Amino acid sequence: MDLYFSPLACSLASRITVYEAGAEDKVALRPVNTKAGKTADGEDYKTINPMGLVPALRMPDGQILTENAAILPFLADQFPEAGLAPASGLERSRLTQWLSFIGAELHKAVFAPILSATAPEGAKDYAKAAAPERLKRLNDHLSGREFLLDRFSVADAYLTTVLNWARFIRFDLTPYPAVAAYFERMTARPQVARALQEEFGLYQAA
Repeated sequence: MDLYFSPLACSLASRITVYEAGAEDKVALRPVNTKAGKTADGEDYKTINPMGLVPALRMPDGQILTENAAILPFLADQFPEAGLAPASGLERSRLTQWLSFIGAELHKAVFAPILSATAPEGAKDYAKAAAPERLKRLNDHLSGREFLLDRFSVADAYLTTVLNWARFIRFDLTPYPAVAAYFERMTARPQVARALQEEFGLYQAA
C-alpha cells in the first residue's frame, strides 16, 4: 500500500498508525507537495485524490481510499494484532464518534480556519470563539483518562496530530489541563515522537 502524506498535515495520524502497528515494511510513505499538486515522483496528485488533499491510501490493486475517518480504521483493521481499533460493537462506534469529533469539531471548525492563509475575513475570529466549548468537551472526557478509548487507538493518533498544530498558532492549551497532559503523554510515546520528529524535519526541509 502507498500512503500519500504532506509533512505535519493531518496525514501524520496515518504515519503514527503505521509506526504503532509496526507496519513500515507494508505501507510505503509517499510525500506530496499539496501546493504544487505533485507527488515526489512528479505525478499529478489530483489523479490520486481529486480534492488534492492528504492523506490518500492506494491499494496494491490501484483502488484509492481518502479521508482520515476512513483510512485510519482501515489501517488498524489491516494490522489487528496492534489493537489500534475495536473490532465491532459499541466501542467501534465510539471510535467513529471520536474520529468524527476530531475531524469536524477540532480539525475543520477550529484549526483549519486559523491555519489557513486564505480564510475569509472573520473566519479566524469565529474559529477562535468556537474553540473553548469544543476543548472543554474534550477536557471533560480526558479528565481521569489516559486515552480517548480504553487503550491507544487511531483516534489518539488523529487527536495528537491536530493538537500538535496548537504549537504553530500559539494556541494555549493550559486552560484545558487534561488536554495538555494528554498531549504530553501522547508525544512521549516512542512511535509518536518518531513520527513527529521525522515529519518536522521534512517540514523544515521543504
